[in-house]
Amino acid sequence: MTPDRPDHAPDDAENGVLSEKGNLDTSGIGLLGGATAQVNVELPSESDDDLVDDDVIGDEVPFVVEIPAETAEAEIVEPLAEADDWTTDAAEDWEADLVDADEIVDEPVSTPPRAAGTDAAASVPVDAAVAAPAASAATAPTSAASTEFAERAQAAVERVQSRPEVTLTSKRLGEFEADRETADLLTAERLLDPHHVVKPEPEGYWQHLVYSISGRRINLGDGKRARARKELDRRIAAPLNGGARFVPVLSRKGGVGKTTVTTLLGMALADARDDRVIAVDANPDRGTLAERIARTSGKTVRDLVRASGDVVGFNDLSHIVARDETRLDVVASDSDPRVSEAFSDADYRDVAKLAAHYYSIVLTDTGTGIVHSVMGATLELADQLVVVAGLSVDEARLASETLTWLETNGHADMVRGAVVVINNARPGNPLVQLDELEAHFRTRVRAVVRMPYDAHIATGSAIVFRDLQPATRQAARDLAATVVEGLRSYAPAA
Repeated sequence: MTPDRPDHAPDDAENGVLSEKGNLDTSGIGLLGGATAQVNVELPSESDDDLVDDDVIGDEVPFVVEIPAETAEAEIVEPLAEADDWTTDAAEDWEADLVDADEIVDEPVSTPPRAAGTDAAASVPVDAAVAAPAASAATAPTSAASTEFAERAQAAVERVQSRPEVTLTSKRLGEFEADRETADLLTAERLLDPHHVVKPEPEGYWQHLVYSISGRRINLGDGKRARARKELDRRIAAPLNGGARFVPVLSRKGGVGKTTVTTLLGMALADARDDRVIAVDANPDRGTLAERIARTSGKTVRDLVRASGDVVGFNDLSHIVARDETRLDVVASDSDPRVSEAFSDADYRDVAKLAAHYYSIVLTDTGTGIVHSVMGATLELADQLVVVAGLSVDEARLASETLTWLETNGHADMVRGAVVVINNARPGNPLVQLDELEAHFRTRVRAVVRMPYDAHIATGSAIVFRDLQPATRQAARDLAATVVEGLRSYAPAA
């Protein structure tokens, strides 16, 4: 705070004393009222800090002040900039606060709220005090107008300060509060009383015996074998997202059981899964895949190629394929070798495109000619490989050479995820050591499955899945579960 203005009048014009002579150019400030008076005005010096002390604004007698126009604005604005109670920076900050308050105040306010104990005259708007000398005969507001304006500003600030805080939250579609539950939480396990839930009849000799003796009151659950079987069913029936998956079964040597493995794999898949499974005989020579199922349609893959343009629904396709009791569909190859040689890679692509539209898993029984044109299209569409190896030195070596050929021809990744089936097509104990043979293939592929000898298969007649030996069915189901797990692990990119 600068010292107050001295009581004695300054002697020179440098301190802002105007002469009493009227020959100077003057500028009048007219307040409300008709009367004016000529008075001597002493402009505030640099040490002045209060407009009220200088009697520039008063509330007693209206008067007219004549001051030089060229010096009035500069001399009055300067002390205002140095005032402690109200500065230009403070005014700008206060106006910014009002703007941020969601524009509740209808009119822009340039005057801060009046502090407690402050005279009403000190709350005169700065804009009015500064702009008054700049205009000729400008009318200055009276003390009553200033007080009313300050009260309006104070009321506006109070409204802003008393406004309750509102927390804005956004909800997306499907979002609910943490303490509210959705309908999907009303599950049977949660709502039904466990004492009143009837468990299914247990499987297993002792479990079923206790269940029967106790009058169905004691249910020990399934036995170990039943639990293992249901778990294997769950693995085979695991869903496959995306489009159809192609699984070719191949070998470079005939007579090792390639068609048999294709049939057993297809039956195990179709028996446990809810979707459709088809096996296509793509052997360029006369294939025997259709002869391994009990039901035939009399149609071949050639008929499917001819009718591919006319198939508009699954019913049109069902007249061409043959369906086993396990719900495995089979497309037979041509019985005439001269016609089957005409089955090209383009024909296979047409069949594959049609099969992919109605089936989830497409098995392909390939021929022994690995360099045949159909084999190129088969490998291009393949998602999982199944290689069949026999139980002799030459058969095992040819199977390993098949893997080497695939690796050197751009299918190394597919070989690492392949499954090798060691098929025992002869009765009695094999001459080769199965453990050594399996250990060799495990170094090259993802999994190895042993298929035991089964007299029902060795007859060469149609295979009935339920009539197979338990070990054979178990091996076929293990192979199916392994293939499905591979298809789920190596899912194609979306």
